[in-house]
Amino acid sequence: MDYILEIENITKEFPGVKALNGVSFNIKRGEVHALVGENGAGKSTLMKILSGVYSPTKGKIRLDGNEVTFRDPKEAQKLGISIIHQEFSLIPYLNGVDNIFLGREMKKVNGLLDKRKMKKHAEEVLQRLNAKIDLNKPVARLSIANQQFIEIAKAIAIDTKVLIFDEPTASLTGKEIDKLFELIETLKANGVTIIYISHHLEEILQMCDRLTCLRDGEFVGTREVADCTKQDIVKMMVGREIVNAFPERPAPKGRDAENLLEVVRINNQHVKEVSFSLKKGEIIGIAGLVGSGRTETVRALIGADDAKDKEVFLNGKKVNIKNPTDALNHGICLLPESRKTHGLVLDMTVKNNITLPILKKLSKGIGLIDKKKEEELVLQSIKDLLIKTPSSKQKVKHLSGGNQQKVVLAKWLNTECNILIFDEPTRGIDIGAKEEIYKLMRNLADKGISIIMISSELPEILGMSDRVLVMHKGKILKELDAKEATSENVMHYAVGGV
Repeated sequence: MDYILEIENITKEFPGVKALNGVSFNIKRGEVHALVGENGAGKSTLMKILSGVYSPTKGKIRLDGNEVTFRDPKEAQKLGISIIHQEFSLIPYLNGVDNIFLGREMKKVNGLLDKRKMKKHAEEVLQRLNAKIDLNKPVARLSIANQQFIEIAKAIAIDTKVLIFDEPTASLTGKEIDKLFELIETLKANGVTIIYISHHLEEILQMCDRLTCLRDGEFVGTREVADCTKQDIVKMMVGREIVNAFPERPAPKGRDAENLLEVVRINNQHVKEVSFSLKKGEIIGIAGLVGSGRTETVRALIGADDAKDKEVFLNGKKVNIKNPTDALNHGICLLPESRKTHGLVLDMTVKNNITLPILKKLSKGIGLIDKKKEEELVLQSIKDLLIKTPSSKQKVKHLSGGNQQKVVLAKWLNTECNILIFDEPTRGIDIGAKEEIYKLMRNLADKGISIIMISSELPEILGMSDRVLVMHKGKILKELDAKEATSENVMHYAVGGV
């Protein structure tokens, strides 16, 4: 068998944590090989070992039959292994050519940059990828898909043998995803081996040849994708079948039930005459295509974005929400789409993130924090939300995506807010953790907390919402109750009701 990469008995230990335990499997030359598993299963740790970020505690890696060790990512790249991270590592104000050759610039005999040669080589690389991109533009002005192509061109420009994609479709639209899949086929035809990491199982079933599953840092198995169903993969990942990830929905609240929140109108450059209501203990979903105004609506509601015209009532009383602090004072909290950049301070501990908004409440006076009270509150949050962490002192950047989301939730729950806005609540979260988040959301609603949920995942909208608001071009085009909210109905209005 022609294996390009052989992973043998890889173990990685951190203080108090064994992230990988004796993982062994092989990757065939020229295949698209999926790596699946829940967050915290060890996928990222293994990829960091393969790309030279970490060194294994034990075990061997063979590339093209030769045992290799990587002291750093540059050495891994030199030997032919590159990784495309979910968060790109581009310099936004440099153009495509400068980004592709950053750190390995071509120079003339006199030591000056050979810009003509670099541009020619960059154009040849993009031609191999069947990608047409304006290389003179700063990459900040390119689409997300084209920025990703620049990242891939960086790797291909140094004769990559194995290219690792980590959640490559997280920020892409449907058409951009199709373009990425065409690119992966092109790479495969050019002899590049792909390791593909994604929580979207339909992508794995469509794109990959084989898959390897990790669970709790250990190898579960390797299978031919053609022999697997979605349910087979889920069972490998979580060790059990998940028949229905969505908790049972309670009886709908009558139209006469009292509104907790009433948005009479919101107008700004992104949204037009948006109005809706929210009842106590209700979950409403906001659906729509990318750019329809979903996130812009809730940002304008909480004062994160300006509104030319806004009228909002809480418990029947008109309120003036100028900024997020006003929103928080009125009990409205946003769990943002990008938890890593807007929801958490990654280098701070679980404890410090959870208590950040309520330090005044924990103060004993003169700026001193009641440490005992703080620790008790944090430990209770960890217990209530089932946050998997070695301790409250663990930095949140070391937690899985699902547990990071729970930390954001714990932070806002401790402010005693009564309206929670979830923007893409399960983005980048595995199936088992999704189920936990859904249960938490439904439990909160059962306790009387009202939830606004924005999601690009239609099953999530249909499975969780008591009512669905469908947006198109900055307007709420249709309100659907749970019975009316089918995939066909939601998509019909999401594309303009045509």
